[in-house]
Amino acid sequence: MTIADQPCYHCGLPMPTGVEILVEIDGQPRAMCCAGCQAVAQAIVDSGLADYYRHRDAMPESPREALPQVLADFGLFDHPDVQKTFVRRAEGAAGEHEQEAALILEGITCAACVWLNETHVRRQPGVTSVEINYTTRRARVRWDERVTRLSAILEAIAAIGYRAHPYDVGRAEELAQKERKSALWRLFVAGFGMMQVMMYAVPVYLADGDMTPNIEQLMRWASLILTLPVMLYSAAPFYQSAWRDLKLRRVGMDVPVALGIGAAFAASVWATLSAGGEVYFDSVTMFVFFLLSGRYLEMMARQKAARSVETLARAIPAFATRLAAWPADSAGERVAVAELHAGDAVLIKPGETVPADGSVLDGESATDESLLTGESLPVDKRVGDSLVGGSTNTASPLVMRVERVGEATRLAAIQRLMERAAAERPRLVEMADRVAGRFIVALLILAVATALAWWWIDASRALWVFVAVLVVSCPCALSLATPAALTVATGALAARGVLVTRGHAIEALARADRFIFDKTGTLTMGRMQLVEVIPLAGDAAQALALAAALERGSEHPIARALISATVSESAPESAGLRTTTGAGVEGRVAGKLWRLGRPEFVAGLHAEPLPSAIQEKVGAGDTAIALGSADGWAAFFFLNDSLRPDASLMVAALAQTRINLSIFSGDTQAAVWRVGRVLGIDDSRGDLSPEGKHAALKALQASGETVVMVGDGINDAPVLAQAQVSIAMGGGADLARASADVVLLGNNLQALPQGLALARRTMRIVKQNLVWAFAYNLIAIPLAMTGWVTPWMAGIGMSASSLLVVLNALRLQREQASG
Repeated sequence: MTIADQPCYHCGLPMPTGVEILVEIDGQPRAMCCAGCQAVAQAIVDSGLADYYRHRDAMPESPREALPQVLADFGLFDHPDVQKTFVRRAEGAAGEHEQEAALILEGITCAACVWLNETHVRRQPGVTSVEINYTTRRARVRWDERVTRLSAILEAIAAIGYRAHPYDVGRAEELAQKERKSALWRLFVAGFGMMQVMMYAVPVYLADGDMTPNIEQLMRWASLILTLPVMLYSAAPFYQSAWRDLKLRRVGMDVPVALGIGAAFAASVWATLSAGGEVYFDSVTMFVFFLLSGRYLEMMARQKAARSVETLARAIPAFATRLAAWPADSAGERVAVAELHAGDAVLIKPGETVPADGSVLDGESATDESLLTGESLPVDKRVGDSLVGGSTNTASPLVMRVERVGEATRLAAIQRLMERAAAERPRLVEMADRVAGRFIVALLILAVATALAWWWIDASRALWVFVAVLVVSCPCALSLATPAALTVATGALAARGVLVTRGHAIEALARADRFIFDKTGTLTMGRMQLVEVIPLAGDAAQALALAAALERGSEHPIARALISATVSESAPESAGLRTTTGAGVEGRVAGKLWRLGRPEFVAGLHAEPLPSAIQEKVGAGDTAIALGSADGWAAFFFLNDSLRPDASLMVAALAQTRINLSIFSGDTQAAVWRVGRVLGIDDSRGDLSPEGKHAALKALQASGETVVMVGDGINDAPVLAQAQVSIAMGGGADLARASADVVLLGNNLQALPQGLALARRTMRIVKQNLVWAFAYNLIAIPLAMTGWVTPWMAGIGMSASSLLVVLNALRLQREQASG
């Protein structure tokens, strides 16, 4: 029979025409159908495992079919249409070619897996950053598209034994179910094996040497056979993870576990084969069962925490009713939400979820926006009012016009900010991971030293003491202490309308001792009202028309107030508009240069002093805006703003926590003092430019204070970036929200003291977890070294330690529900 007539020796598939690939197995050249089978077969032979081919009873999956399919699947992810749903241009990227993808990883079992993937992917050419959240299994990867492709990154992850998929809620839940099912089966096999082995071990213990050697040996063989499924199936994840770590020349958290299990099992097998010595099959199966039980419960708790964070991602429905011919025809068709476009008319029935951002075309109702803002009361909606995707229609049918879909919606922006927070690693997490890594190395040294010591003291106990030392330690609890609590806290804060967008924010917020507030749009409603116009050249209508021309396109509250008060239907055309942050705007109208803004900014064009009548009004408390040109003052506009109804309650609640309070504003000192007096904030500073705010905040930080800055406008962005924690109002400018560490989604100021209290409780729980992790190891390891802890007791201790850390973190969810 020629090579062409033979099936592939490795996978059994027919040989492709013209392929002649041979691998020498047991001294005979064997035909391979592809390079994949050749590589696998050669690896088996090189590893001294050629007996595999003599003893196998089924053919393996062919790399010729599986590997190319996997690589082809990866290649699909480079297509722009495929990337639309999970890849975007990186925010704040150093270059225009930097892309960012949201992925979910399959195969993550411990914090060491996170470290391994981050380190390996970060070393790939073109990868600029990678951050993975252990609790949610979500990864955020950035790369330079000129240097590498997404498929190459996915292949690099697959090369170390993990699988990465584009993140979506359905896929995440599918992987979670798969993880639960696999863990439950492994737990069942371990539990069944443990019970059966104990049935044979107990009579031997009770006989206490009175059992005949033949019967005892029969018991040992029965225990060995029943332990094999536990070792080969239930404990397989420990070996796979340990082998993966060792191949990459590092020591992960499963290395001591695999070493302890393997050593105890190997010694028991040798004792069975030689009919002498002690066997530990009962301890091995019991340990595996208890360890898997702890990990299963920990996994369930972790998935519960992750679901609280992913609630937003489930808010958008899969289908919507599109009214293709509305208003001529009210007949609707069910379409996928992904098929909606800006301008479409959509019917939203009571109880249905708004599928995209838009506005009301027809009908009156109310929507529940609690998922997005934390506000529990329904919000009334009439024609022209805005609708937010993810909110729920609670009363009557509405017809909406779609304005933003997909990644452009407010919900998508919130999700991106939450992903950013989940992926970033706070300082405490990085420190704990470094300590855990060194701890494992120290543990292995201690275990070997203990085994050697016991070999001289009592050789019969050396092995199980060695195993107990390896197993009883719990570096996982150390690594889980912080991320578990922070993940739960992020979800609990989001439910209150406090969106954490940076990983360090909760830790820094808990340490805060001063809150600084901007005035306009933060403590006040941000709805400036024009109180008075004093024209000095021309009439009031002309002055307002000029002001509206200069403020065209601005979203600042003062600009909106001036534009809405304009009498003429159309302001004159303006050109060369240039904004000076914190001062005002200048531009040309009919060829003449005008300035609008703070009096001192406008005076820069003509250097004339303020009229005496105007000076008196400027100090009265209203916000004064000047209009002028090189010819002198043209007009003055006086505006005021009303306080937010919950500002006083918020200030009172923060004052009870002994937090220092300040107001930093670019408004006039008189206007700021007036607000400060009403709220009881003594440190109220006005007439501050953005640079002045920045310098004042740095001075407070230099004195040792941890500062929280709360603002909403574009001119707040620099000082928000300087503060240890920056909080932006959800209705504020996009730049302020993008640069902030925390966003108040519902503009509810009372959420601030609630968020502060929750952040402080979170850090207390983190400290409790860290104290527990250190105390447990400091007590358990010496006890194991002195022989007081058996391997099965060590398994219970290790599992319980990790589980306790996660359950302690979940108390934050219960406090949220009770609050």
